[in-house]
Amino acid sequence: MGTPAFSSRRPANAAQPGAGTAALTDALHRPLRDLRISVTDRCNFRCTYCMPREVFGPGFAFLPHREVLTFEEITRLARIFVAHGVEKIRITGGEPLVRRDIEKLVAMLSAVPGLHDLTLTTNGALLKKKARALKEAGLQRITVSLDSLRDEVFMAMNDVNFPVRGVLEGIEAAAAAGLHPIKINMVVKRGVNDDDVVAMARFFQGTGHIVRFIEYMDVGTTNGWRMSDVVPAAEIVRRIAAELPLEPVEPDYYGEVANRYRYQDGSGEIGIIASVTIPFCRDCTRARLSAEGKLYTCLFTDVGHDFRALLRNGGTDAQLAAFLQSVWRVRDDRYSEIRTQETAHVRPKVEMSHIGG
Repeated sequence: MGTPAFSSRRPANAAQPGAGTAALTDALHRPLRDLRISVTDRCNFRCTYCMPREVFGPGFAFLPHREVLTFEEITRLARIFVAHGVEKIRITGGEPLVRRDIEKLVAMLSAVPGLHDLTLTTNGALLKKKARALKEAGLQRITVSLDSLRDEVFMAMNDVNFPVRGVLEGIEAAAAAGLHPIKINMVVKRGVNDDDVVAMARFFQGTGHIVRFIEYMDVGTTNGWRMSDVVPAAEIVRRIAAELPLEPVEPDYYGEVANRYRYQDGSGEIGIIASVTIPFCRDCTRARLSAEGKLYTCLFTDVGHDFRALLRNGGTDAQLAAFLQSVWRVRDDRYSEIRTQETAHVRPKVEMSHIGG
């Protein structure tokens, strides 16, 4: 069987937004289904594609603690978002595990009525210590970033000399704690770690973990993004399929960002996230809440809508709900569909480290 064709078209029978929930839809008729909550803008890594050291160095001004939303404020907003159709919450950062007592927030969010999926994305450095507490608090799944299995490559990319073994031990701890399925995110950059794509797929094949290969994106303005650095998703699929035969799999749900492929021998699957070469804006259901309480309706925007001011100035739940409705109903973001190499360089965008991936 030949190499599977790469396509981001969603089949007609892809699972649609859950019935029975009053959907809050935007100007392009996309429902609000996923909320990513950044709990800190700080991180213990300095990954070159996210928080390059030359920008986020010793003199960088991170958010003062008083400006960061409290766990109670986050949970209050989460309840309102869930009441408007959010079914999945992902805790992000920065690096969320550097936020003190993060498992307390997990417990609070896991108790929100109507929330079906609670997950977290981490670089894995603190996961070995935190995995069991997170599971016991109610976390259901976890995603771990790992950009290479070679120490020299991985340590150069995270720029703090953190070894691969430390992340693998975190993944093992998460699996032992019952955080299933585990997803491993690999950002692929040409000339840096693209030679590791097949090795990454092969290493996790048969483990039950799902590797997701992510095209290097022009998020923020500090990572020196160039289109020539992007390894297109179709090329990633071809490389893997040439050694580990693949076949496409239909998406699990409406708005799923990863195109799924399974190994023909039944030993698992991979995902490909192709925001650059084959955008998926048309069914994007995601909103992002920054650590200081600003809502961003697109990963590639610089405009945040300030919920913290309303929270801390006595706003009622009804007022917060009305603000959410006013923001989402006019949302018409589709940056990836209209991206050009020129606009990617000149358009102001919030940094990924500020709002999560």
